[in-house]
Amino acid sequence: MLQLQYIQQNSAEVIERLKTKNFDAKPVIDQLLKVDEERRGTQVKLDALLTQSNAVSKEIGMLMGQGKKEEAEQKKQQVASNKQAIADLEQQKRTLEEQQKDLLVKLPNTPHASVPKGKTPEENEKVRGGGPEAKANTKAKPHWEIAKQFGLIDFELGVKITGAGFPVYMGKGAQLQRALISFFLEEANIKGYKEIQPPLMVNAESGFGTGQLPDKEGQMYHVTEDNLYMIPTSEVPVTNLYRDEIVKEEELPIKLTAYSQCFRREAGSYGKDVRGLNRLHQFDKVEIVQIAHPTKSYDVLEEMVSHVESLMQALGLTYRILRLCGGDMSFGSALTYDFEAYSPAQDKWLEVSSVSNFETFQSNRMKLRFRDANNKMQLAHTLNGSALALPRIVASLLETHQQADGSIELPMVLHKYLSWNKIS
Repeated sequence: MLQLQYIQQNSAEVIERLKTKNFDAKPVIDQLLKVDEERRGTQVKLDALLTQSNAVSKEIGMLMGQGKKEEAEQKKQQVASNKQAIADLEQQKRTLEEQQKDLLVKLPNTPHASVPKGKTPEENEKVRGGGPEAKANTKAKPHWEIAKQFGLIDFELGVKITGAGFPVYMGKGAQLQRALISFFLEEANIKGYKEIQPPLMVNAESGFGTGQLPDKEGQMYHVTEDNLYMIPTSEVPVTNLYRDEIVKEEELPIKLTAYSQCFRREAGSYGKDVRGLNRLHQFDKVEIVQIAHPTKSYDVLEEMVSHVESLMQALGLTYRILRLCGGDMSFGSALTYDFEAYSPAQDKWLEVSSVSNFETFQSNRMKLRFRDANNKMQLAHTLNGSALALPRIVASLLETHQQADGSIELPMVLHKYLSWNKIS
């Protein structure tokens, strides 16, 4: 959530910057400033009335002490009348503050100056790439055929048990999942990330804190009776560990990692893009989160991007890193890098990670702060990234490492987590 004071002081700049996200902020900001002017006017009236009432209350005490009961009674009637007016003004103030909040949550985060303009994924900017040449392999089998051939994943059984988008991993498929999770977590631990095992459900306050609510409510599974939400990513519970907290400046950056299952309704998903592991409702992911000092968060972002890139390289995958254009960015992000892995059998790029800096957008919602060297309270910056999401990594891994005889040779970095190194 953007800070009201910043909008007040820089409204024209905010409107202009949000054009990069193809968002017309002027109507919302004009209304927001109008409501704030009314709120401040109400506060002035309230303060004046409270001051008057306090003064009259003191005067009543003096009059009673002087035996002037009749005059004191008249003053008491004035105080009683003021009490109702004060109650009305306090209610008016609360109503205006709610209107302010409702308007503020409609505004996306302002994008970083480096974010390219654009409306579609085709306008994202390639930063760099790596791995083998991205070249379609007409002889390669798509991962869903490999999974069926070797009994790695049963998509039909998942449909029987739950529904489409809930695959069942079996045998070496389940072991491969576990190996990848162990590899990703161990690499994060080596880089100084503290491992967390978070809940898989969160309350509405947590969803609001990281920006999933109210913006992405339709993509989340909602347990209505308890008003809890299945997490779309462990970013939500992990970042919310520090909601309403004041951390020490010397503790920054705080580095956290978590493995979790993730749940996304993905309403409206259909067609070839959802085949196999391309798009699921339940999937496994290792997430990295950092809470950083505002002056260092973009250095932290580059560090996180380098970490994810090292994982892609270790797995021997063809990848590319994209800087997302304004129209393809999330509501809360200031700058996002997407990682895409190449699928040679499908001849397409599959998104496997997003690494984002949210600056103060989440921390303002969560009231996540620190005291600087001058004892001044500041909002921290929050960042997160997938390191990595498993389904499309598995898809690319199976397709990329197919051998001429149809077997799958797994990368060396996974060997120590398995009692076998080859799928055949």
